[in-house]
Amino acid sequence: MQAWLDSLLALLALPQYGLSTVFIAAFVSATLLPVGSEPVLFGLLKLNPDMFWEAIAVATIGNTLGGVVDWWMGYGAHKVADKYSHSKHHLRVLGWLERLGPKACLLAWLPIVGDPLCAVAGWLKLSFWPCVFYMAVGKFARYLTMTVALLYIWPNN
Repeated sequence: MQAWLDSLLALLALPQYGLSTVFIAAFVSATLLPVGSEPVLFGLLKLNPDMFWEAIAVATIGNTLGGVVDWWMGYGAHKVADKYSHSKHHLRVLGWLERLGPKACLLAWLPIVGDPLCAVAGWLKLSFWPCVFYMAVGKFARYLTMTVALLYIWPNN
């Protein structure tokens, strides 16, 4: 298994796969798996600074599509979540999300709570396309801010 993983990582590290690697990392990091895509994006931009906007766009698209998967998982998990509906905290959070509606998906970029937020938006059956729009806006802002900050901290030499 380790040899297979090493060969996969070596393949994804090749320059011709740079944007696809960013896409995969961003997509997977938006699911409920604890993976960070910013280091992949930063690494690609350190090697290819001229790909700044393309890399930001690919990361945003991949991360947004991962959020869409979360939305659909939440939509399908409605019955499972019913057993937790008696908690006061649960009801308060659901009320807050229902009041905000799809705009709550602007917070999809937050660590730890952002990805489950997309799933809960699907569970609440919030409007799909507005949720996708707000997810994309929030995730774009995160990638742009984080990448500019990292490039400022570690500029090209």
